[in-house]
Amino acid sequence: MERLLNLAEKVIELINHQTENADTITQYRKPLVGFASAHDPLFNQMKEIIGPHHLHPTELLPDAQTVISFFLPFAKTIIIANRKNPQIAREWAVAYIETNTLIATISAELKRELTALGINVVTQPATHNFNEQDLSARWSNKSVGFVAGLGTFGINHMLITSSGCGGRFGSTVISAEIPPTPRPTQENCLYLRDSKCQFCVNNCPTGALTVQGLDKHKCYAHLLEVDKQFPDLGLCDICGKCAVGPCASLS
Repeated sequence: MERLLNLAEKVIELINHQTENADTITQYRKPLVGFASAHDPLFNQMKEIIGPHHLHPTELLPDAQTVISFFLPFAKTIIIANRKNPQIAREWAVAYIETNTLIATISAELKRELTALGINVVTQPATHNFNEQDLSARWSNKSVGFVAGLGTFGINHMLITSSGCGGRFGSTVISAEIPPTPRPTQENCLYLRDSKCQFCVNNCPTGALTVQGLDKHKCYAHLLEVDKQFPDLGLCDICGKCAVGPCASLS
């Protein structure tokens, strides 16, 4: 057990170090890291909830034992900037691009360090791994984060962590066993907790988000329009107006 805990500590230290020393304009709060058993029954349920195309950890890595999930929460100044801006704040767009790159860097470093210990590792991209017809992911980093105990889903369809939902998720599958992180027992979404908050619904610029659900195609059409506002940043299909309310930065 001590060896397993030491491995968990090594993973957490690496993610913290890479985030603290990132060469980015974007600033971050302290990362969150969770672990899930690759054999957790929820991974089978994802094939029913998301679709049969959603990969099981063992389809990515046959000898998978653990899935590492990490969340990089944006600095509160970035969240406030996107909340106050009637359009999409450039700070939010830059954070999206830079954080996707940082997640790739962290994942590559995890693979390098853990492979040196004789551990098999498979990484996954932060985004753009979805089916363009139905907009469903082949590997949902947010859903993996839920299994790994990092938070609960809100009516904004974001995974709300103890540090909020203003940030981005990454995940990595490994062949070593690390004790799983307990999942939270209380809803982090204020609406699901006591029905008193609908900030995300009221703040959606297209009406794609309602209490009843999300029109993913209407939402994504808007994201592609936003992309045109930032031609210098690369593909920037973002909005984030549903992730800047009270649940954006809980800590």
